Amino acid sequence: MAQSEGEALFALHCRIEKLSPIAEYQFHPDRKWRFDFAFVTEKLAVEIEGGIYSGGRHTRGDGFEKDCEKYNSAVLLGWKILRFSTQSVKSGCAIQMTKLVLADTK
Repeated sequence: MAQSEGEALFALHCRIEKLSPIAEYQFHPDRKWRFDFAFVTEKLAVEIEGGIYSGGRHTRGDGFEKDCEKYNSAVLLGWKILRFSTQSVKSGCAIQMTKLVLADTK
């Protein structure tokens, strides 16, 4: 699956910061759920939520419900999840917050 603009930019920010998350990481033992980015050792997931202003999947009822199930299941498996909009990635907020959480896990 092709990366969204936000995902591609977050991946670039990670390379600049010398961070190496795994993209499209399948985290659940029974479901095919994937994280946009996963720092597996630290059990930190980063999700870049697209289409939030255009009525995309993440903001429509069914998609939102499925995201809740996915994220709550991940938490039960011990994952921390950071969710960002494309604008948060563009502003640098996403990479800065990710670095803060990663620094806190060391």
